[in-house]
Amino acid sequence: MNLPDIHTQKLLDCLTHSRLGFALYGLPWTDECYLVLQTSGDVEQLADIQELNGKKGFVMAPFQISEEHPLVLIRPDVTAYDWSEISEALSSLECADALLTCRQSELSPFVSEETDKEQYTRAFGRFITPLQEKRFQKLVLSRSSARHIGDDFSPLGAFVRACNNYPRMMIYLCHTPASGTWLGSTPEILLSGHGKEWHTVALAGTQRLDGDAARFDCPPKPHAPADETIAWDGKNRREQRIVADYIADTLRPLTTGLSRSEARTVRAGNVIHLRTDFDFTLADGQGIGNVINALHPTPAVCGLPKDEARRFLTTAEHSPRSYYSGFMGPLNLCNETHLYVSLRCMAIDGDSCSLYAGGGLLTDSIEEQEWLETEAKMETMRNVIGDTVTDE
Repeated sequence: MNLPDIHTQKLLDCLTHSRLGFALYGLPWTDECYLVLQTSGDVEQLADIQELNGKKGFVMAPFQISEEHPLVLIRPDVTAYDWSEISEALSSLECADALLTCRQSELSPFVSEETDKEQYTRAFGRFITPLQEKRFQKLVLSRSSARHIGDDFSPLGAFVRACNNYPRMMIYLCHTPASGTWLGSTPEILLSGHGKEWHTVALAGTQRLDGDAARFDCPPKPHAPADETIAWDGKNRREQRIVADYIADTLRPLTTGLSRSEARTVRAGNVIHLRTDFDFTLADGQGIGNVINALHPTPAVCGLPKDEARRFLTTAEHSPRSYYSGFMGPLNLCNETHLYVSLRCMAIDGDSCSLYAGGGLLTDSIEEQEWLETEAKMETMRNVIGDTVTDE
């Protein structure tokens, strides 16, 4: 994907400092980008996921809805589907000239009394004990890492690099005054489909691709054979099975015609995961918001038992997740929905950003291995704000 003309680049970058809400996104295995823009008024804030029933627009949902981190819905006043359309739509805005005078906010430098690794070590200790005491079947420990990105950083430029580096993933750049500005590259579908036909996935288990394994490429063709050279240990297979069983049990009473695939290895940037696909038909009268509310958060980003794990995370993790491990995407736009879990993402604020990643813990998890997994996942965003490394 190429960058648009300089004028359009400047307008899109300046939108991330405006009172308008917008999302720019690219779906997996496409070269097209899509713009959803709300041109007036405040974006809608919803108190409950089920309020998404009957709505349309671009959704940006946090891990847990709160006054500080609301679920927001960008109204599709403007939609455009290639750079020429996007350029024309932005240039026609009454506020276009004012946007070009945008200024970035000046922030205090990030200061922490502990290193990222020290914070993670302390949190790991808080998590592993209740797991070993059998209070939880699984817990997901997340972390964030702040860094300086410079005054000349272009959110749009990073978005385009992510689209080019990670064609297998959903790439998004989303901004609202309520949520802030987020850039992400995620492989995990929460809910996609149209009409009565819907799809989701269980994505868990992680291995970093190093050496010869870095050549692994999950073919995009649906009936291509799996790569038999990738070996998975018991911990990763148990983690995947926990997520897949949860999704199957959750969907069964809400849907009809539920089918579940075998787990297969898929690539996402410089790591691979185990993935199980689910196809189903929504039962009569079942709203999309009801299904999302039942699924989110899955054990892939939270833990089991779900409600107890979510409460535990709010006090045991070092910092709030905000919109990391929530979900986002177009809802009922052109009669299609493509909602993804917000993984491999970062919050952009002036001349700094915060990168987010996490990993699932079981009773036999080893701290150093789990730390290295989060480091590998953070490379996805590091590669689009620094030296680029593609997954091709």
